[in-house]
Amino acid sequence: MSLDRIFKAESVAIIGASKDETKQGNQAIVTLLAEKYDGRIYPVNPKEKTILGLKCYKSVLDIPENIDLAFITTPAHTLKNILTDLGKKGAAGAVVIASGFGELGEAGKRYEEEIVDLARENGMRIIGPNTPGIINMEKGINLVGLKNVPQGNIALLTQSGNIALNLITEASLKSQTGFNYYVGIGNEADIKHHEYLEYFTNSPNTKVILMYVEGLREGRKFLQQASRTSQVKPIVLYKSGRSVKGSKSAGSHTGALAGISAVSHSAFERAGIIEVNNPGEMFPVAESLALLPMLKESSIAILADGGGHATIAADYLTELGIRLPELEKETRDKLAAILPANASLANPIDVAGGTDKNPAVFADCAEILLSDTNIHGLLIVGLFGGYGIRFAKKLTFKEEDAAHRMGKLMRQSSKPIILHSLYNYAKPHSLDLLRYYNIPVYESLEIACQCMGALATYGSYRREYHKEGNFQLNWGAKAVREGQEIIDNALAEGRKALLEHEAKELFRLHGVPMSKDYLVTNEDEAVKIAEDFGYNVVMKIVSPHILHKADAGGVMLGLKDEHAVREAFKKIIKNSNKHHPGADIRGCLVSRMSDKGIEIIIGTKTDDQFGPIVMFGLGGIMVAVMKDVSFRVIPVSEYWAASMIDEIKSSVVFDGFRGRPPSDKQAIVKLIQKVSEIIKAYPLIHEIDLNPVIVHEEGLTIIDARIMLSEEDVEKKKRLSISLGEVKE
Repeated sequence: MSLDRIFKAESVAIIGASKDETKQGNQAIVTLLAEKYDGRIYPVNPKEKTILGLKCYKSVLDIPENIDLAFITTPAHTLKNILTDLGKKGAAGAVVIASGFGELGEAGKRYEEEIVDLARENGMRIIGPNTPGIINMEKGINLVGLKNVPQGNIALLTQSGNIALNLITEASLKSQTGFNYYVGIGNEADIKHHEYLEYFTNSPNTKVILMYVEGLREGRKFLQQASRTSQVKPIVLYKSGRSVKGSKSAGSHTGALAGISAVSHSAFERAGIIEVNNPGEMFPVAESLALLPMLKESSIAILADGGGHATIAADYLTELGIRLPELEKETRDKLAAILPANASLANPIDVAGGTDKNPAVFADCAEILLSDTNIHGLLIVGLFGGYGIRFAKKLTFKEEDAAHRMGKLMRQSSKPIILHSLYNYAKPHSLDLLRYYNIPVYESLEIACQCMGALATYGSYRREYHKEGNFQLNWGAKAVREGQEIIDNALAEGRKALLEHEAKELFRLHGVPMSKDYLVTNEDEAVKIAEDFGYNVVMKIVSPHILHKADAGGVMLGLKDEHAVREAFKKIIKNSNKHHPGADIRGCLVSRMSDKGIEIIIGTKTDDQFGPIVMFGLGGIMVAVMKDVSFRVIPVSEYWAASMIDEIKSSVVFDGFRGRPPSDKQAIVKLIQKVSEIIKAYPLIHEIDLNPVIVHEEGLTIIDARIMLSEEDVEKKKRLSISLGEVKE
């Protein structure tokens, strides 16, 4: 159902309307009247005849016409009867502010589900519950009770009323733009994040979507929609609940699940979402993306009136992946002609006092720099805006002239300008002029740099990243009959895990080069296989009851002759029986000892928000000690598999060190893709754990492979995925 009848409602019923100014049932009517809402307002309260000059109705059924939207301010236990009545009046939606639902535990979740089911039966959608309300500035619908909300082209979606209030206040004090929509998502019981995203993607006056997220009910659908939305307009997102305590707080507040920070970060990046790491960056980044053209290339110039700020800005931008390219000779010559001899003409440019007597020189320098073909944006840092305060009042007019010129210059060049000013607090007119031309001004140098970084990141995504995968899964499309038979056989035996040789066979079926392993059931068979290998073999226990073989004393390495093989076989069987009396022992696996190399781990799990994910890192004990790992949401393309390797801090070990040759990174990329392929093909697979995998100069060897199964995962994975499709390169 279209959300238009909710967000562009022609009639609104305020259920629980009140004469008490502290009640939301009063504040909503006040703001609707103040915003000159052009629809009909119907207060509902059985105890009142009129409220704020409007006729009051005893119940929804007494309203003389059908209504589009209801704002329900009454307690949770009243909802069932109200929703039934609203269904009779043809309502499209209800905004429910009451708490006492999923955020309170299992009983609350069950009641929340009942309410959603009842709404659907009556043909309506629910925003919330546990929401402050919604605002449509264009229509004059303000059900939040907030006054003087600055209007602009940013749609704000948050799971916190206080965060929304903070952002709206910040925008009203410091910005040239504001909001056209606000949605307090609340518990996300019915309308989900991805549905709001789709709606605002198609909203012609919305340029940026700004989000505060604690948890996502349907994370994969959100990623799929976000990847489509980001190709049209930017999404700026702050994700809370990244620490253990923060995660628990987020869960209790919204009733939604908080995910692993590393998983969500990589997923958001891949979907083209601009994720900010500090709440103070939320509005400035959204504002910059709403006002400025994105960077066509990630290369800019810094123009400063002091070396300190120039150096700090250069550090920030470099960390954000923005280049400060060398200026063309013609550019340097033109700058030298108007700046003092001691000015720095390298990028960043330090005017070295060249603007002290005439701040209009900033505009001269800006024009020269933005004409350079290597420069695609400009960051101005330092004192601009304060020359009339710091030096002489007569300079104020020259600053204002410079502001006009720079504003016109940005329009002509289509290259973004962002300004950092130490004098922003003083509110000089020159800075207001810059804002008039949509040049953002920030007191914080770090935030100014983050905003420029967002323009670069979004520009890069629009050029490249969205080609690298669409988050769609195709369950079973690549499953081969032999592989499914291996899984079916294990489940028929009541096993929840494949045996090691079964897991390796599954990988072999999917084209992964595997060293040959042989299952032996006695000493003689073990000796025969070891002889065929030429000895120097490994022997491991095979039992569905013993998954951690080393812990059971079920692994023997470097067996170099017949005596060692026979003794190892006997010892492994003895140790395993002692570790797990009565275990079903199928025999031992005999393999050739692997050549030396770098140990890695590749594993998978099903994330509660985003579905199947894959993990990569250094293997063996290093994964437990260093925790140097990277994550991606499946499916994983070649590009994103390679980025997983580059992302870990210890990635340099694969390039060769201390005389060791470089490792075969392309073989790692292919294995990560194969793991992704297998997870897509077999929905019964719960987890994969390849640890260790030895990476050589050429190729790799999977030393140990575990595949865990779960029939319960099938429905969960189907819920977390939508539609069929393959990863597109």
